[in-house]
Amino acid sequence: MSAPPITLWLDGDACPRAVRDVVFRAAERIGLPAVFVANRPVRLLRSRWVRAVQVDLGPDVADHHILREAGSKDLVVTDDIPLAAALVANGVHVISQRGATLTEENVSDRLAVRDLLQSFRDAGGVTGGPTPYGDADRRKLADALDRWLVRSIGKPRLAAGR
Repeated sequence: MSAPPITLWLDGDACPRAVRDVVFRAAERIGLPAVFVANRPVRLLRSRWVRAVQVDLGPDVADHHILREAGSKDLVVTDDIPLAAALVANGVHVISQRGATLTEENVSDRLAVRDLLQSFRDAGGVTGGPTPYGDADRRKLADALDRWLVRSIGKPRLAAGR
């Protein structure tokens, strides 16, 4: 099977193992190139379709790498809203680690909320963190990845990993 003319990019910094597993499974099942980008080593199973890119340490270095490399046919999985906003502005498809599709219609609202909460935290406010990543989140990500694969390359029900 020849590789599709797309790549699945994963923002590997602060990425739950379950997210890596869903992406790895999808890449292996359909021969989809997947690239995990992080500023630390990412342990992956051996695969001809999946590779890791370790970038230099520093703020947003992995984000900048993904921004440079991801194209309009690619998909990026990230929970980094500023990165998602920049990717969407470049015409790149983005889904969150919890399976939400980020688009021109919704990413600016998410960025505004993120910036508001960051301002609150910077002023000493306590906002708590995200809820733990669970099975429902994994299923939502797998379903969102399935939907994207069907739209992009016509490969149904391959990413669910259920």
